[in-house]
Amino acid sequence: MLAEDVVVDFPYAPALGWPGRVTDRQAMYDYIANALKNMPDLTFSNLRKYPTSDPDLIWFEMHGSANVPSTGKAYEQDYVCKLRVKDGLIVPYTEYRNPTAIRAYEND
Repeated sequence: MLAEDVVVDFPYAPALGWPGRVTDRQAMYDYIANALKNMPDLTFSNLRKYPTSDPDLIWFEMHGSANVPSTGKAYEQDYVCKLRVKDGLIVPYTEYRNPTAIRAYEND
């Protein structure tokens, strides 16, 4: 699904002190695995894909929901995502998400 040399950008993540870019497939798989430790029941809904004139460019929105066991809080997030496909693999991927929704990770 991801190209070996995929570049994944999270433009708003640095506001939380998190990396804004992940630069290869294994690093991205590790990033996802770490996130899922904090949100083991993460589900996505309300997927909306938007047409573009470039068949290799995909824009979509989705909603993510999870309970965060370490805080007992609910995680609710709306995402806007852009990706490009080359030879059937995701090459760049950009995920825009609301940094304030990440507060579900934090203890009061």
